[in-house]
Amino acid sequence: MGYTEVKVHGYQEYCRELDKHKGKPVFALFCGNKNEQGESWCPDCVTAEPIVRGQLTHLPEGAIFIYCLVGERAAWKDPNNDFRQNLKLTGVPTLVKVGTPQKLTEAECLKTDLVQMLFSED
Repeated sequence: MGYTEVKVHGYQEYCRELDKHKGKPVFALFCGNKNEQGESWCPDCVTAEPIVRGQLTHLPEGAIFIYCLVGERAAWKDPNNDFRQNLKLTGVPTLVKVGTPQKLTEAECLKTDLVQMLFSED
């Protein structure tokens, strides 16, 4: 496995993790929080996660994959949410190549070819 996966909860943890990996290719998948059964409140996140995970083999060598839970539905829906304000996220799931404009949002995360392209393009 040529990449490292890190799971974080919330904006502060996400930022701390980013700081640790400066200079490396970093990709992040933002999803809604999960309940005790491991199910997200976001149905698109539930569908997208296995698709995105299935393409992780296309990540560049040494890449960091951050799996970030954005919070409960009510917190996510707040327009002042840190993810909305600071990262300009408009929906979950969102998959980003950090430091670039490359981003897949919601239904785009369900398309295997788009996910693979985001992971493998320089």
